[in-house]
Amino acid sequence: MAERSTAAVDVADNSGDDPLTAKADGTTADGAEAQDATDMSSRNTDGERGTEEEPAIKAPELHSGHKLARRYRLEECVTRLDGFSSWRAVDEKLRRAVGVHVLPADHPRARSVLAAARSSALLGDPRFVQVLDAVEENDLVYVVHEWLPDATELTTLLAAGPLEPYDAYQLVSQVSQAMAAAHREGLAHLRLTPGAVLRTSTGQYRIRGLAVNAALRGISVDRPQLTDTEAIGALLYAALTQRWPYENDAHGLSGLPKGVGLIAPDQVRAGVHRGLSDLAMRALANDGATASRQEPACTTPDELTKAVAAMPRIRPPEPAFPSAPEYQRTTYQQGNYGRPHQHPSAAATQPVPAPPAPLQSRTGKALKWAVSALLIAALGLGSWQIADRLLEKEPPKDDPGTSQPTTAPQDEKPRAPVLLPIQNAKEYAPDGNPQNADAAENTYDSDAQSYWRTRSYVDGPDLVPLVKEGVGIVYDLGAEKDVSAASIALRFVGDHTTITLYATDGLSPSGTVGGMQKIATGRTDDRTLKLTADKPVKSRYVLLWMTAMPYAPGDQYSDPGHKQAITDVKFTG
Repeated sequence: MAERSTAAVDVADNSGDDPLTAKADGTTADGAEAQDATDMSSRNTDGERGTEEEPAIKAPELHSGHKLARRYRLEECVTRLDGFSSWRAVDEKLRRAVGVHVLPADHPRARSVLAAARSSALLGDPRFVQVLDAVEENDLVYVVHEWLPDATELTTLLAAGPLEPYDAYQLVSQVSQAMAAAHREGLAHLRLTPGAVLRTSTGQYRIRGLAVNAALRGISVDRPQLTDTEAIGALLYAALTQRWPYENDAHGLSGLPKGVGLIAPDQVRAGVHRGLSDLAMRALANDGATASRQEPACTTPDELTKAVAAMPRIRPPEPAFPSAPEYQRTTYQQGNYGRPHQHPSAAATQPVPAPPAPLQSRTGKALKWAVSALLIAALGLGSWQIADRLLEKEPPKDDPGTSQPTTAPQDEKPRAPVLLPIQNAKEYAPDGNPQNADAAENTYDSDAQSYWRTRSYVDGPDLVPLVKEGVGIVYDLGAEKDVSAASIALRFVGDHTTITLYATDGLSPSGTVGGMQKIATGRTDDRTLKLTADKPVKSRYVLLWMTAMPYAPGDQYSDPGHKQAITDVKFTG
């Protein structure tokens, strides 16, 4: 990996976030629990302790109101351990809350903390809480990071009970993907506890303290990928069972009973999703557990990501609609219009007035018969007039040429389009070179932050004939449907993106694109492309085939070049 710059990182000017406030529950800014930094109840999950340091170092004498770099005003100390302190602070330049770690410049871990913070900042992955500044100044080293007031720690979520299967699935999927990306850049977490994982109000999981939390506490291990993988398994285990998968209590969770060893989540709690239980055991098998269902252990975040992708996708629960309220008569119907409401007990004692008796006299009976006779006469007269009018319009039977074709009513409205749910998806790579095969499901998960991306190409925007025939994804609608339109959300803008929809015979089509039935095609320079067919095409499987991509700058996944990413796909019929 290329050597990273050691210049101070300051990206706060480009943030533009709204002003933030501190979290009401008083949780720490760096995910540290209120316990000694060497408490091994939240130990390195591969069994290794952090490197031992000399006796505790006195933290800098700081106080609320102290200002760093004439910009970051310290507000509340949330952690003070082993010579460093962590604060909730305010960035007065951008008027937003931030988190700050502070330690003396002569602290034995100061250099490693600075290096870890700068490396984490250069990663720039939005799935991690971002490091905004890392500076040595006035005999102090401080690291500034985002503060997310709308996010909730996993610790807090689990205090209320285990997560639903869909939420646990999203947790392990998002965290494993994020950590796989970090390890590809040579970065490890090593302290991935429930306090380091946050869930935002939109359901996204964010990880804080990448590399920095371990550096602050002097934690190092021989196999960092193994450590982080088992930590993700422990998070999933806790999410499924509300228990910590070791004998010691930790992070507000009870440990497992003494002497029973590591047992599968579905043996700890009834109703646990079987596939997620197996997945937790495969990640935790590194600690001596037995992968009970003959599945190999996952030893890296990337292996865990692939194992999650191989599972049948867990759907979100159906929204619960409130039952219709019972019919209740209004005060006007009850004869109380304009009167003040009475206390329920008083109202219950009031007699309900009986309805007026029907007409029982001779006059009443005569009136009823008269009204009935008039109604019958009116109906008969109306029927005769309608029949007479129809007969006048009927053409002579001996002149067939005068008959008029039957036409549909003019006021009949066209049928509204119906959203066609996507059941499954698979990348289509007929040349054997897939783009991002594990992320096809990200294009229909209703999550604007997740996406499927292509590789970056020098030539473009048209892929044919210099690059390849195209790239695409096949979608399974579950059954044959009339496909008439599609809406495709894209990540990159520019000249230009071209996409065509085809009807095909399966998730792994047997023929070539040239032999498939075309549904619709379109081109755009924007983030959204809407395709509409001339007439609906009946098919269960639909191929989205991209043949042109705009130029886009480099990011954490690829170099600058012609590329595209799809964030959301919707079909209607």
